[in-house]
Amino acid sequence: MKRIIRAWTKASLIKRILIGMISGATLGMLFPNLTGIGLLGDLFVGGLKAIAPILVFALVANALSQHQKGQNTNMKTVIFLYLLGTFAAALVAVLASFLLPVQITLTSANTEVAAPDGIGQVLSNLLLKLVDNPLNAIVEANYIGILSWAVIFGLAMREASKHSKELLRTMADVTSKIVEWIINLAPFGILGLVFKTISDKGIASLANYGILLGLLIATMAFVALIINPLIAFLFMRKNPYPLVLKCLRVSGITAFFTRSSAANIPVNMKLCQDLGLNPDTYSVSIPLGSTINMAGAAVTINVLTLAAVNTLGISVDFGTAFVLSVVAAISACGASGIAGGSLLLIPVACSLFGISNDLAMQVVGVGFVIGVVQDSCETALNSSTDVLFTAVAEYATNRKLRP
Repeated sequence: MKRIIRAWTKASLIKRILIGMISGATLGMLFPNLTGIGLLGDLFVGGLKAIAPILVFALVANALSQHQKGQNTNMKTVIFLYLLGTFAAALVAVLASFLLPVQITLTSANTEVAAPDGIGQVLSNLLLKLVDNPLNAIVEANYIGILSWAVIFGLAMREASKHSKELLRTMADVTSKIVEWIINLAPFGILGLVFKTISDKGIASLANYGILLGLLIATMAFVALIINPLIAFLFMRKNPYPLVLKCLRVSGITAFFTRSSAANIPVNMKLCQDLGLNPDTYSVSIPLGSTINMAGAAVTINVLTLAAVNTLGISVDFGTAFVLSVVAAISACGASGIAGGSLLLIPVACSLFGISNDLAMQVVGVGFVIGVVQDSCETALNSSTDVLFTAVAEYATNRKLRP
């Protein structure tokens, strides 16, 4: 037993996660009625979601309080990459929908959720989140609010004594250590998540939407393996694929099963640390990316919206589709960092074509049906790109750090 434990602890986290994936899939196929295994996944995701808000606040506030004038954080480049990547993904989704137009069956869907009325409401909600009560922001995992208050506290702490700053640094270090403990439990959490997915009887219904789901997955894969590497190459002027594949392997796999950009923040923080990136940058860019870097969400919004447009026989020229890409990119920035967050923004895009809210919510219902796979791929693309663009921004200005 000691040898097994020693071999387990010495194995890389990726190998342990792979073992968890295989074990979960096997148990899900052979013993789908076992109770309790799926709970491992819920506990893992719950632990990540619980610690992530505290981690973000502690790291951002500490980084800003210790920041010295003249230090380069590359945040302007990171934000530009986030926006460029999201818009590029939206445009690729439009082109893919033009090349392979798909239709969906619109039937009544009981979706007990309220969609935003338009882009104005999406932007208004984002602004209101900035001034949310700091304690409520942490409790509700409102990362826009957490970031804004962490920035304010961090800037104010610059004037504090050295001992106060050390206390803040200790808080950040302790929180990071707790995160490390939780991440080491990832193999067991992934085992539970895979088991729950495989044993879910709802997966069989995905066959009815095979073409639509295939288009979504293929578009996201194209963005992850072609568009993002192209953007990275233009900035780094070096083969981007080792970095791209590492981000997909470490961040993307975990995000695929947690289906939450917010829950994957601690994983991305650890990956940035392993890549040797500047903590002054990634302590802000990673939580910010979980909110505004939404390439996968932009793909989902555009593909499902254009599927509804094709179903209803609405004619769309490329100019209108280009406007749709802009709307999708802006709307995606308001997507929540939880599973299925992008689906509620589909009615905003549908409104461009005069599609009623009732029909748009039926499209949302279709999204929830295929969400088992679609949302997993979307989150994997979103979350892995957070690390990718953070690294690209730093490698573009610091050649010595390049992998």
